[in-house]
Amino acid sequence: MTSNNDLYQAIESAEIALKRQKLKQAKLLPLALLLFFAVVFVIATIYKSRYPSLAYLCAFAEAAMVGALADWFAVVALFRRPLGLPIPHTAIVPRNKMRIADSLGSFIQSNFLSPERIVGKLREFNPALKIAAWLNQKENVRHAANLLVRMLSYSLNTLHDGRLLVFLKSNMLAELQRIDISKFSGHVLESLTQNGRHHHVLNEVLHELDKILGRIETQETLAEVAAHEISFLKYMALDKVASKYLSEKMLAAVQKELRAMQENPQHHLRLQFDGYIAQFIERLKHDAEFKQRGDVIKNELLSHPALGEYIETLWRQLLTWLHSDLHRVDSTIRANIVTLAATLGKKLQENVEIQQWINAQIENAAPPVIEEYRETIGVFISDQVKTWDEQYMVERIELNIGTDLQFIRVSGTLVGGLVGLIIYVAAGYLV
Repeated sequence: MTSNNDLYQAIESAEIALKRQKLKQAKLLPLALLLFFAVVFVIATIYKSRYPSLAYLCAFAEAAMVGALADWFAVVALFRRPLGLPIPHTAIVPRNKMRIADSLGSFIQSNFLSPERIVGKLREFNPALKIAAWLNQKENVRHAANLLVRMLSYSLNTLHDGRLLVFLKSNMLAELQRIDISKFSGHVLESLTQNGRHHHVLNEVLHELDKILGRIETQETLAEVAAHEISFLKYMALDKVASKYLSEKMLAAVQKELRAMQENPQHHLRLQFDGYIAQFIERLKHDAEFKQRGDVIKNELLSHPALGEYIETLWRQLLTWLHSDLHRVDSTIRANIVTLAATLGKKLQENVEIQQWINAQIENAAPPVIEEYRETIGVFISDQVKTWDEQYMVERIELNIGTDLQFIRVSGTLVGGLVGLIIYVAAGYLV
């Protein structure tokens, strides 16, 4: 990080030095013009009595010098006091730093951070297509995966600290301690049974029971149990016949009832089952006895040392596996990241509808975010400018617009000379 900052500072210093050189060179041209017309004015003034036509050149040179000096004064007055003299309304930039800072922040806020402008630029930019194109570049995906792996590796190194493990374990146990097991179970069961979801499970159970009761093995087992219960009939050789008859009748009656329950949503046994579930949920959520039982089970579980050891072991094993995988050349995590990114990029580039959806989401999300933070950004820019040293501010502005201002001085010199010549000619005709 330090090397990057040094690099950025070196680049910025080089750019500033280049701008200073360009500004210094740009100032030579208007100065040279001023000196040139000063020499021309002196020569024309000396010889105009001998050569009357030089009066025109004298007028042009005189006006050009006036224009050059006037524009020099105007340009210098923007940044400092000309010749150090306390002339009113000079050194405009440093004297109005606060107002300029507020105006700059307000200008950027109003003109650059308006939701309409930014959404329009986003629409032109087509972010979804740009993301897809970026992800389709293997080199980009590889760099992104390597960066993410390095970040994960660094994070894992910090997570190995024993103090963090103690903190996590204590907080996890504290959070578990606050959970009302009985009430939580009631809410979970209520969610699972909402809108009759549990009837799908009940139907499967009834169907499986019907299949089990229809098997020969079940019938034979039940017949044996019945024969054992009516063993007193074996002396009349009726025990097997009677047990088979009874088991068949019992199974047939049970299967009939099970099928009726499957076919009839309003079957009385179904309704009784729903009532029992609802009653059980209410007891879980509100019954003090259930709550007490849940707290006993929870406290026994949380106080057991094996739980803390299990959490610690699980955490260390997870970190060890992740750390080992991230440092392998054939890292599974890195390979999955690359594959996922490449697949996502390809599918996103092929699917225009998803591109439109992503762009629409970004365009819809941007305006409220911009509205929320645009004023903050404007104030931030204003505050930053206000913290600048006056000399620093003057130098930065002058370096960025000073070269153009020197060409204004050149134009002022030439236009001033031309205007002076026109006035001199017009005055001659009037006289």
